[in-house]
Amino acid sequence: MNARDRDADGRARSARPRDGLGRPLPYGEAGVERQPEGMVRTPPETVREAQRLLDGGLPFHAHEVFEDAWKSGPEAEAPLWKGLAQLAVGLTHAARGNAVGGARLLRRGAGALAERGDAYGIHVAELVRWARELAGRVEAGEHIDAAAEAPRLTGGPPDTP
Repeated sequence: MNARDRDADGRARSARPRDGLGRPLPYGEAGVERQPEGMVRTPPETVREAQRLLDGGLPFHAHEVFEDAWKSGPEAEAPLWKGLAQLAVGLTHAARGNAVGGARLLRRGAGALAERGDAYGIHVAELVRWARELAGRVEAGEHIDAAAEAPRLTGGPPDTP
């Protein structure tokens, strides 16, 4: 029988290493360090950490940061974080070469955010335009590089070290 990684509550917790786009690697290979699950961050910390990951070409990991925010924050803010998570996972699928899934998730995230206003410095309308434009390029068969296509969540220049 194949033993599965489970936490104390019986939920699946894969210890398998993953690459920068979240794809599982064989056990024993070096992977990208995963985001700790269940982290509670302030909204500005969430935005900063997600942007750092997006800029590094790690949209799968950014989606996990947004997922933590939607699950741990106020219910009224969950649609914002969930929409952002969908954009990040859409970029993940697009960069993996999954045009159908990538475009679908980019559009779903854009739709979820379209009626929302800016929050925490996040320029929602710009993200919606970015996602819809990228979805069209993905469907047209364009190769997508996750780091090169990373959106600016706040619309400002990239952070400098």
